[in-house]
Amino acid sequence: MGLVLDTGGLIAFDRGDRRVAALVEAARRRRDRVITSSGCVAQAWRGAGSRQALLSRLLRGTTEVGLDRRMSRITGDLCGSTKTADVVDAHVALVVQDGDVVLTSDVSDVRRLLRSRDIQAEIVHC
Repeated sequence: MGLVLDTGGLIAFDRGDRRVAALVEAARRRRDRVITSSGCVAQAWRGAGSRQALLSRLLRGTTEVGLDRRMSRITGDLCGSTKTADVVDAHVALVVQDGDVVLTSDVSDVRRLLRSRDIQAEIVHC
């Protein structure tokens, strides 16, 4: 099991959302993987230093998956097959595995993307 954070999850953590922080802490205590997309980081990151100290701390213990040549094509294919436009949501959906918990502000698109991959995951709105 793992905890997957999309941009909404990263922003919620950075803003001090206690529910999101508790989910991250619980995942880390269980030694579950905590993962996000580099695209999500790019959408959430607005500067180093104390302004985003919480986000910086979260990212130190989070696996950040990038878009390489192969993954960018798979992500584009997923957008095409599901008729969705957000490549970052699609990339997030590609790192989700069965049994994961996904923290997202875009429940409907993430659900649609995961359904197309036949992935069973818990989707939590944040």
